[in-house]
Amino acid sequence: MKKKILIYTMIFVMLIVGTGLYILKQKRFDMMEQAVEIQSSAGILTGTLALPKNAASKLGLVLFIHGDGAINATHDDGYKPLWERLASLGYASLSLNKRGIGGSEGSWLEQSMDDRVDEAREAIAWAKKHPLIDANRIGVWGASQAGWVIPKLAEKETLAFSLLVSPAINWLRQGAYHTRLQLIKDGYSEAEIQAKEMYDNRVRQLLAKQANYDEYLTMAHEYNMMSKDRWTFVGKNFLSDSTDDLRHFRSPVLLLLGEEDIHVDWKETEREYRNNVKPELLTVAVFPDTEHSMLSKKTADSDFRALVISLFAPRQITVPGYMDQIEKFLKKLD
Repeated sequence: MKKKILIYTMIFVMLIVGTGLYILKQKRFDMMEQAVEIQSSAGILTGTLALPKNAASKLGLVLFIHGDGAINATHDDGYKPLWERLASLGYASLSLNKRGIGGSEGSWLEQSMDDRVDEAREAIAWAKKHPLIDANRIGVWGASQAGWVIPKLAEKETLAFSLLVSPAINWLRQGAYHTRLQLIKDGYSEAEIQAKEMYDNRVRQLLAKQANYDEYLTMAHEYNMMSKDRWTFVGKNFLSDSTDDLRHFRSPVLLLLGEEDIHVDWKETEREYRNNVKPELLTVAVFPDTEHSMLSKKTADSDFRALVISLFAPRQITVPGYMDQIEKFLKKLD
């Protein structure tokens, strides 16, 4: 009996060690990562520069511009599979910790979209001075909320290209769209949805008259209450609308959308990009069974499934074809 227990224990330990080694191998990406620190007008920005190994010539660069939330430079390693693919194509990737995250000074909740544009411009200025970067091949990748940043940036900087994932057009319409679809998904009745929409309209009225946080607290629901910092952030940005700014694109644009996106009305986004971006500049890819973050609906709806894939097959976490589309698009530019 003791011998059997010992054998089973050894097998169990070997399985655990083998699993750990496999996960570590999957997390080793074929690129170099360097910590960076950028001195900006609003305080130090920290982040990561991902580079191809043994680069023999100057590299193109993709500056990553995050969506909403407290996002670090790697997006908890979620960016790394794409960085690796970009490195294989001869591109470096630059991604910064949001302000207040990972050593970046300040607070991202105090930023307007224009502040984020200024920050991106300072990152581009830094990159242009880097000895490995080709200043004429700097483009951007941005998701979700970056859709209000990148078109403004395109007016002020000569971008080589723009890669946009699930960008919204209008902050208020996007919020209303997401609220309704999320409540439907969660099983709420039409009456309950309409009550939530009425509440949200009252909040918007307060924002429109620039009410202070104390006034907001007098009507806010306890179970759905913004923090003071979030109230300030929303107050600075709730009128964001990219429609007119889309006309600022002067270089190729790849728009990536998912048909199962409940955060952004992808049909509105596609329509406005087609109406306002010059046709010769625009490439649109719409993925079926795909949600906001370019995950399959099945993966997005299961935290366990997403965790397992991120551990054992991180390069397969996004839907098939997503990174292929980016590669195809960039190869056409070279």
